[in-house]
Amino acid sequence: MGSFMSSPKNIIITGASNGIGAALAKKYAGVGITLGLIARNSERLQAIADDCIQQGAQVHLGLLDVSESEIIAKWLLDFDDAHPVDLVIANAGITNSIQADNVETWAGTCQILDINLYGVINTVYPLIRPMQQRQQGQIACMSSLAAYRGMPVTPSYCASKAAVKAYTEALRGALAPDKIKVSVICSGFVKSNLSAAFPGPKLFMLTPEKAAELISAGLAKNKACISFPFPLNIGMQLLALLPDRPATWILSQLKYGANKR
Repeated sequence: MGSFMSSPKNIIITGASNGIGAALAKKYAGVGITLGLIARNSERLQAIADDCIQQGAQVHLGLLDVSESEIIAKWLLDFDDAHPVDLVIANAGITNSIQADNVETWAGTCQILDINLYGVINTVYPLIRPMQQRQQGQIACMSSLAAYRGMPVTPSYCASKAAVKAYTEALRGALAPDKIKVSVICSGFVKSNLSAAFPGPKLFMLTPEKAAELISAGLAKNKACISFPFPLNIGMQLLALLPDRPATWILSQLKYGANKR
C-alpha cells in the first residue's frame, strides 16, 4: 500500500465541472490550496470554482479539451511553473454505446479514445519531467471497473478504461525510483452526466461526494488501485476470471450485453 503522504497543496483536476471531478475539487479546496480546474463547460466550471474559492482555495481555470495535446501541455506547464504540482487527477471522460446493429459509430469510437485514453496521457505526460526533477509528486488516472472485463454494450469505453488501467499500473512501477506516487482509480457507477449516459442499470451507484471521499483517502495512502463500490468491484474482478460463456451470460442478464436480433 505504501506510506502516507503529506497533503497536496497544488492540485490539477480535469473533468472538474461535474460528477467526481467537481466533488474532488470541493473536497480538496481550502486555505493554502491552489487548484487548477480543467473542463469544457465554462458555466458549470465557474460555479465549482466559486464554491472552492468560498472554501479559501485559489483557483485557476482551464477551459480546455484534454484531447488537444499541445494546448493542454502548455497550460499544465505554465501552471506548474507558478505552482509546482503535487497532485494531478486525470479524471475527464465520456461514454457511448452500441447502436441497434450492435456496432458503435466510428466518430463515437474515436472521440472515446481521444478523451478517455489520449486525454489522460495528455494530462499526465507533461508533468512527469517536472515531478522527476523535484523527486516528488502524485499522479492519479481515472479508469473504471469496466476495465476488468469488456462489456458488449460499450466496447470502446471498456477498451479505453482497460488501456488507462494498464498504462497507470506500468507508470507506477516506472516512476517509483523517482519517488512519484501513481494510482489508478477503478470506479463503478457514480451519479453524474457520464453515468446517466451509460446504458443499462446503474448498480450500487454512489454520490460524487462519497466517491471523492474514497478517492482522496486512497490517494493519501498511496494505494496502487482505488476501486469501488463494494461489492461491485469484487464482482467485476471475479467476472474477469470466468470463461467467456458464463461471463457473457451474466453480462446479458445484467443488460450489459448485445442487442437481441
